[in-house]
Amino acid sequence: MSSIWTEKYRPKTFKEILGQDLIVKRVEAFVKALNMPHLLFSGPAGIGKTTLSLVIGRQLFGDSWTTNLLELNASDERGIDIVRNKVKDFARTKAIGDFPFKIIYLDECDALTKEAQQALRRTMENYATTCRFILSCNYSSKIIDPIQSRCAIFRFKPLGKDHIAKIMDAIAKSENLTIDTAAKEAIYEISGGDCRRAENILQSCAALTDKITADIIYSIASVAQPEEVKALINLSLKGDFLEARKKLLQVMLDYGLSGIDVIKQIQREVWNVEADKHQKMVMIEKCGETEFRLVEGSDEFIQLEALLATFSALGTN
Repeated sequence: MSSIWTEKYRPKTFKEILGQDLIVKRVEAFVKALNMPHLLFSGPAGIGKTTLSLVIGRQLFGDSWTTNLLELNASDERGIDIVRNKVKDFARTKAIGDFPFKIIYLDECDALTKEAQQALRRTMENYATTCRFILSCNYSSKIIDPIQSRCAIFRFKPLGKDHIAKIMDAIAKSENLTIDTAAKEAIYEISGGDCRRAENILQSCAALTDKITADIIYSIASVAQPEEVKALINLSLKGDFLEARKKLLQVMLDYGLSGIDVIKQIQREVWNVEADKHQKMVMIEKCGETEFRLVEGSDEFIQLEALLATFSALGTN
């Protein structure tokens, strides 16, 4: 779900969209020509797929964009009936006004069933003269080949650190916030290039104080500080298993972390500890094995203890 700030600061023009310059340039050319193929946007969450789709509608249809653009979330309505009825009824009618076609934006379309995707394939083919489809997904491999072959595919990438910082600066200026450099680094590390998550974290912090620091960011996001996770790994590598185990319990309780959260942070910090290449390879392998066991339902603390024990044995050999 998008935050209030996500909607408030959502770009309204192509120039405002950051981090996807090549894609935006090509899509803008389609809009200026008043003609475009069906589009398939794929990539992680929070990087501008929905925003670009809405900007296309605004730039193409102007004030009447809400009547000529149908936005659906396939994760809520993903059965074959929604394609046969709601989508087809909208696609078969001409655009309101002097426009060449309507647009149907189908978000999270990788959640559509195979049967619904087959029905969508026929709809895209039959009503291509009156309607264009923009499909958005996290994994294009889950979209059937007939649909992929009918679309121009654009693969989005996570936003860079400078893009996230630019967005944070703009919001801070508008909301009268003070964000230090360490806080910006923390927001980027936690969000992983996901603009929506970055804005949600910042909005949560702003509800507490107008001076945003890294400590507040980590506390609100329920993420352990990298230094603490790094210290945890170093303790185990030195063979001090009992202290490492104590530190693990403290980190999990202080930040309210689940086993999956901890293993992901350990995996990231493995690359920053002082160890040789072979040790790091073995540690990454063990992180992957532990993560699989946690997903399968094993006890979190026992598995994390076993991981630290493996690290301790590795460091003392």
